[in-house]
Amino acid sequence: MPELPDGEQAPPDGSLPDPGVHGGFAAYVHIPFCAVRCGYCDFNTYTNLRMGTGASVDDFPGSLAGEIALSRRVLRGEGRLLDTAFFGGGTPTMLDPGQLGGVLAALDSAFGLRAGAEVTTEANPESVSRDSLLRLADAGFTRVSFGMQSAVGSVLAALDRRHTPGQVERAVAWARQAGLDVSVDLIYGAPGETMGQWRRSVDAALALEPDHVSAYALTVEPGTRMGAQAARGRIRLPDPDELADKYEAADEALTASGYRWYEISNWARPGRECRHNAVYWRSGNWWGYGPGAHSHINGTRFWNVKHPLAYARRIGAGESPAAARETLTAAERRREDVMLGIRLREGIEVPQGAGPLVARFADDGLVDPDRAAGGRLVLTRKGRLLADSVTRDLWA
Repeated sequence: MPELPDGEQAPPDGSLPDPGVHGGFAAYVHIPFCAVRCGYCDFNTYTNLRMGTGASVDDFPGSLAGEIALSRRVLRGEGRLLDTAFFGGGTPTMLDPGQLGGVLAALDSAFGLRAGAEVTTEANPESVSRDSLLRLADAGFTRVSFGMQSAVGSVLAALDRRHTPGQVERAVAWARQAGLDVSVDLIYGAPGETMGQWRRSVDAALALEPDHVSAYALTVEPGTRMGAQAARGRIRLPDPDELADKYEAADEALTASGYRWYEISNWARPGRECRHNAVYWRSGNWWGYGPGAHSHINGTRFWNVKHPLAYARRIGAGESPAAARETLTAAERRREDVMLGIRLREGIEVPQGAGPLVARFADDGLVDPDRAAGGRLVLTRKGRLLADSVTRDLWA
């Protein structure tokens, strides 16, 4: 797992320089439990389900409720403030629907969910049932994001996934019956995955007719089991050209089926874009609840202690679980706006003085020349593949 970033010490009461959220905000809820830790995963997750008081699957929601109460004391706002809520992990559906619904109810009680709020939970296909999805919908969830990853058994095995392709189909059907919007996540570039297998996975995802599809290149980090295997030469990681080919294949298939890219790794049917993730990409306000969760309120970022037991102990003592924080300067905020905004279909305004650079981008086929002439930087498919390079040039 990556270490938490450095920062200044966060105050024990959780107070913030500018706590006003009158325009609304989003809630992220981190559920750190997993049945199995996948070999590529470097998220803050744990397979130990009994780590102590407030940090076990049975009583962890109580710790979350404590942080929700603290955030209600810290944030100043009136009315119904929550536009979106997103339960991630880990595997949120390691908790039962009653527990997840209780956490959502605590958020609603503290801040109020706006009419039409988007409420998402991530789920592994093998971790849900028809009944559990119906109960989640009854509790106020509107959307479920399934970790499909692949439709090929050998690729799922390489990724240490426990579900079968058939379980994905059943889970999506149950979610539809419950009235939930459906997103599926795919991963390309697993060790040994061929282009034919990747196309098969994309076609299988499209056959499910989800509202939303995310497709991410496999990233192997040091400290993971897969990272150790790669370092010892036991597995071969894909080269950038192979990953680019797979991205282009996915984009072509999704576009042909009526999905529109709205962020580099995300496609949706019109009107079904993930509103919660847009809060991150547009540098909005959100509070992250749970161990290791990150938050951003009016230019101040803060992040919680990572271990669930350390988190629970702070909550139990009536203290903020924040480990540290940083307040972004105006220049830092502008750089982040470029880095995040360039990933979106809407792009960003052409920065002042960047005319010659933008002309080069257009000549190289990285940005839409017509949009650039109108004052917007919008990446082409080629540009999306080189977004990090475009960002570095804009920062220079």
